[in-house]
Amino acid sequence: MPSLIIASFLLGIAFCAPPGVVTAESIRRGLARGFRPALAVQLGSLIGDATWALVALVGIAFLVEIPLVRLLVGLAGVVFLLRLAWSALADARRGEMPDAGAQKRQGDFVIGALLSLSNPYAIAFWLGVGTSALTTIVAIPGFADYTAFFLAFMAGATLYCFLMAGLIAWGRRFVNARFFQAVNLLCGGFLAWFAVQLLWNLVQSDLPF
Repeated sequence: MPSLIIASFLLGIAFCAPPGVVTAESIRRGLARGFRPALAVQLGSLIGDATWALVALVGIAFLVEIPLVRLLVGLAGVVFLLRLAWSALADARRGEMPDAGAQKRQGDFVIGALLSLSNPYAIAFWLGVGTSALTTIVAIPGFADYTAFFLAFMAGATLYCFLMAGLIAWGRRFVNARFFQAVNLLCGGFLAWFAVQLLWNLVQSDLPF
């Protein structure tokens, strides 16, 4: 059991570490308004991570294998990503430091959750790496093993959320209007690119023609 917990904890950190859309939006909001918004986006993304993990671990991943379901979720993700990209690029065009007071009521946690929930391809991680990692350590896992695996994974992912938010908040002291404009431009471009990539994957794999 200790080896399972340690491996799952490290897997949670490794799963969150590669830069992605959640990181981009965390940086954008964190540089604008500090530690709490960055952390809220990160923690919100855990909702999606936990949902996809449970879908795989309880054996209902077949739902996401239905092309129509995957297509609808994917298209919702494309629209959502393009909306965020437009917002970032609009901020870059203005080229001003954001007014933290005017933005404090934005739903940072909800944004993070929607970003992770609208990516149906996250299920591939759990069907491949996640479940195989568990069976590599425990040949015939039981309920207690699945529970330990899930809780340790989420603990590692949560720790990463705090570390990333702290890093963003620390870097905020070096931000000026020009730097924030560049961050918005890069994040907006990345979000738009990811939306196009997701749409292309949908066209290739899920459209019925």
